[in-house]
Amino acid sequence: MDLPLWANILLVVIAIWIVVVVVLVVVGRFVLARELALLVPNLIRLFGGLLRDARVPLRAKIVLAVATVWLASPIDLIPEFIPIVGSVDDAVVAALALRFVLRTTDGAIVREHWRGDPATLERLLRLVSWGGRGGTPRALP
Repeated sequence: MDLPLWANILLVVIAIWIVVVVVLVVVGRFVLARELALLVPNLIRLFGGLLRDARVPLRAKIVLAVATVWLASPIDLIPEFIPIVGSVDDAVVAALALRFVLRTTDGAIVREHWRGDPATLERLLRLVSWGGRGGTPRALP
């Protein structure tokens, strides 16, 4: 049975996610493993704060609202009750939304609303801005 391309990509992302978390726990990086596990809840809080901020453009708020509904929805491509893997589809949607926000909003505003470890946000900002078109996003120096 051949899987569609998107399914193959999703399976690779899931495998990488699991390996990263396991490796972090094995090498004793419990704080980083915890931040990775708390990524989606932190992103929901970030998106909520950005939605309420008057400095964020309307088009970015629309993207954030759609992503927030997706993250809050009990219907997922991968069920949430599956440990670690259940958050992968949410993480992909959140990353795409955050990438769009970074292209339209000042990075200081994004940082202001982050409630997790600042180093995690900086890694996340570098990750979602990598390989983008149109130059460096405003959120990065």
